[in-house]
Amino acid sequence: MNQATLHQLKVFEAAARHGSFTRAAEELFLTQPTVSMQIKQLTKSVGLPLFEQVGKRLYLTEAGRELFTTCRQIFDTIAQFEMKVADLKGLKQGQLRLAVITTAKYFIPRLLGPFCQLYPGIDISLHVTNHEGILERMSSNMDDLYIMSQVPEHLDVNYQPFLENPLVVIAPANHPLAMEKNIPIQRLADEPFIMREPGSGTRRAVQKLLDEHGIVVKVKLELGSNEAIKQAIAGGLGISILSRHTLVTDGKDLTILDVEHFPIQRDWYMVYLAGKQLSIVARTYFEYLLEAAKEFAEKTAKSNFFHAEKNH
Repeated sequence: MNQATLHQLKVFEAAARHGSFTRAAEELFLTQPTVSMQIKQLTKSVGLPLFEQVGKRLYLTEAGRELFTTCRQIFDTIAQFEMKVADLKGLKQGQLRLAVITTAKYFIPRLLGPFCQLYPGIDISLHVTNHEGILERMSSNMDDLYIMSQVPEHLDVNYQPFLENPLVVIAPANHPLAMEKNIPIQRLADEPFIMREPGSGTRRAVQKLLDEHGIVVKVKLELGSNEAIKQAIAGGLGISILSRHTLVTDGKDLTILDVEHFPIQRDWYMVYLAGKQLSIVARTYFEYLLEAAKEFAEKTAKSNFFHAEKNH
């Protein structure tokens, strides 16, 4: 390994991550023969094959998997060093890797904008996925921070609540129940229902409440997107239970029903693996988000009050 270069390790890491020399070449702006040559030289330095090809697919060997893990550690350490040096110079720069649960896309970009203006030297990678996707990324330590509404039970993590995430019953603005107060929860069983897909954290929370009260709803549609559900509700296909934050961007055709036992009170959490030392950039964003979320909550509360007054 004394002959291996940092460039070779970067080429290998990209090829291993994509499972493709071609995609690694595209990412690094290199030609495919150049990537192949760098991998060949690195393989010679290691003394063991790093990839094996089965059909058209590329797989890591055991040595390849070990080197991939080592590469990630090396690049993380270098990134930490670069950010510490930048911090010593009085500059906040580097990269912030965020993975957020699907519903968080309604407000996290709004909280990222001012942060980017404060620290223009920071590059941000934002990955949006569902609860299961977040857990996969967390298990592989792919990101600095995770924004989610349910803290994983089987992973050793640190977490901090920073914003309420109430789940509310959403219906078309002209729904017959829109003007009623304290609607009995049993009435939900009479309505066609639109549910998030299995595996969704929202669905689990909703199902838990329904089970507690012995209510079976008539699921007319299962959709994997909050936007699709909102469109289906607006189109009169049924009612649903979603985070109140999904109404932040567009809620003029929808209304929140006043149903007993709602909202379901939940929180948004910032989560990271226990034992992981947050980078200066990640720590800066962590602290920024705690303050920014307070202002966001106040603005959201005012807009929701206006929305409720308008519909009642």
